[in-house]
Amino acid sequence: MKKVVFTFMLLSFSIITACSDKEEKPNVPNKPQEEQQLQENQQESSKTNKENTVASITQAGALKNVKDQLKTDLPITLPKGLPITEGTFLTATTKAEANEVEIVFYESKEYLPINDIKLKQPDRATVIARLLMKQYESADEASKQISFENYHQNGGREVDLSTNIKGYQDAGAGSLWTGWNEGRWAIATQTRTDNPEAGVKLAKQAVQFLESHMLPIPKQHGSAHLDVNESGNLIVWQDDKLVYTLDSIKDPLKALEMATAFYH
Repeated sequence: MKKVVFTFMLLSFSIITACSDKEEKPNVPNKPQEEQQLQENQQESSKTNKENTVASITQAGALKNVKDQLKTDLPITLPKGLPITEGTFLTATTKAEANEVEIVFYESKEYLPINDIKLKQPDRATVIARLLMKQYESADEASKQISFENYHQNGGREVDLSTNIKGYQDAGAGSLWTGWNEGRWAIATQTRTDNPEAGVKLAKQAVQFLESHMLPIPKQHGSAHLDVNESGNLIVWQDDKLVYTLDSIKDPLKALEMATAFYH
């Protein structure tokens, strides 16, 4: 009798244990399924990042990202594109304050997002231009920031820059200036007095370039300083109370080309 009872108890315990194992088994994590789901999520994330990168490595995408990063209420206009070395990417750092925005444009051999910390490393990216946009209290105050001159009225030695445009030369402190006006713009080239032909040559190149390219229309005036020695190119124009300043550009004709990219 004891043997029968013991056998019965052992059988019952086995059945209960088997049922318990069966009920708890679904709660055990299925590692292959989790790993597969993780891989799918990573692939989807990688695909999204890749799509975002592709969208932003174009100049239009980079400039859109610049504007998104600024978070400013100033009514600024960005260029349609900038001349960069073939095979490089356009990127930038941005800084915005209440009445002032600064954008430093770079070209890099690898894709670097806007405001990437690597842009501070000279071997990773090269500065191609700095754009400063500052809003003044009034249009009159803004106009004082523009070095506008009427070269025809100022006079000077006349030089022919094209069929329709005359330049006027003035010298001082070892520099020779060749200035002329186009619309609301005052444009001048600078060279050393011991290299006078270089200033005229650059002026003629600028006039020829502007025959097929348009500078932004200023309200009220704009001025361009083009340096033969590539040390002081500066382009400034007014848009009511807002003043745009382009500098840190070595090549004077590139500076002019960048300014025309703001024409819309």
